[in-house]
Amino acid sequence: MPVNLNAPDPTALHAVPGVRLGITMAGIRKADRRDLSVIALDEGASVAGVFTSNRFCAAPVQICRQHLAGVAAGGAGIRAILVNTGNANAGTGADGLARAQQSCQALAQLMGVQPEQILPFSTGVIMETLPVDRIIAGLPAAISALRPDAWGEAALGIMTTDTLPKAASTQVQIQGQTVTLTGISKGAGMIRPNMATMLGYVATDANINPALLQALVTEAADASFNRITIDGDTSTNDSFVLIATHKAAHARIESLESAEAKILRAALIQVSQRLAQAIVRDGEGATKFITIVVEGGRDEAECKLAAYAIAHSPLVKTAFFASDPNLGRILAAVGYAGIADLDQTLIDMHLDEVLVVQAGGRHPAYREEDGQRVMKQAEITVRVSLNRGQASATVWTCDLSHDYVSINADYRS
Repeated sequence: MPVNLNAPDPTALHAVPGVRLGITMAGIRKADRRDLSVIALDEGASVAGVFTSNRFCAAPVQICRQHLAGVAAGGAGIRAILVNTGNANAGTGADGLARAQQSCQALAQLMGVQPEQILPFSTGVIMETLPVDRIIAGLPAAISALRPDAWGEAALGIMTTDTLPKAASTQVQIQGQTVTLTGISKGAGMIRPNMATMLGYVATDANINPALLQALVTEAADASFNRITIDGDTSTNDSFVLIATHKAAHARIESLESAEAKILRAALIQVSQRLAQAIVRDGEGATKFITIVVEGGRDEAECKLAAYAIAHSPLVKTAFFASDPNLGRILAAVGYAGIADLDQTLIDMHLDEVLVVQAGGRHPAYREEDGQRVMKQAEITVRVSLNRGQASATVWTCDLSHDYVSINADYRS
């Protein structure tokens, strides 16, 4: 079972004016499974996104980048997002690009827009031919199902190995007007910073200058989806998209330094972190949710190096699964993280409130039974103090269990 994660209450997911969602079963990989989603946007909406750093990126990622670049160059705005599960359309060469383009053309024709106004997304098995005929056949049903309150169904429709849907929603006041942010995400494995096998979509009706969206979505990703890791694998299909419909009645936000932008930024980061942490809580086979804080660094970059080294270590992650306080594995990970002039005699480490290491060595009062007590918890915080500066970084991860191997060994069967 996921770690302290419940399915979202669909009634708590606020509709975003200017956004409608439609989900259907197209039989892309398995029958009787929601696997095709359309998110339709009113004319005038703005879209920005960040995508995988994997150089072997999927065909839909390539097309999304092209279509967003076209908008930036003065082309018509994005009018729909098309998502299929079951097939990643990655490692499929020119044929995969052609099939992704065919799906955009088919949806564009049904909606009366241009193919360049469609953003395609795929998630699932890599290096298999995309069954574009099934996608095209399923589009009319998805369009017929479009409605503004279908966020909960859309969260179900983008799942692959996820055990629960992931969604988050909030409302804030800007200049006395209610502004809504609602989002969904999917992911449970092949998760690593620099985007993971995850898809994330957040929409808001905030009235903001479209030129500010790219900086906003990048900042939100860096504070959320780029701070999670399950297995250290960076996927071919990762995408995080921010939609602004500009329907809210407040004056347009023109600067990210304004008070209004700061309210919107905080709400976006909050929603994004909830979606990102839900991915870790639903990590394949996960039994522990682990927060890793590295503080006292000279800069954030070295803190992130140490945090990711801990979070990616199979030895650390299996120790957490076993509730085994073999905490020297954490120190070893800090040591090989790549901080060249690290002084080990300055390092302190806490496991929740338990001081384990002081000045680079085992604290005299530390008892293994105290460490084990914390290790048995479902939620654990590891705090490493480098004591060489003021910077800090936080990363969220999970343990590595027998079930992780089983899930991935059986993934295609």
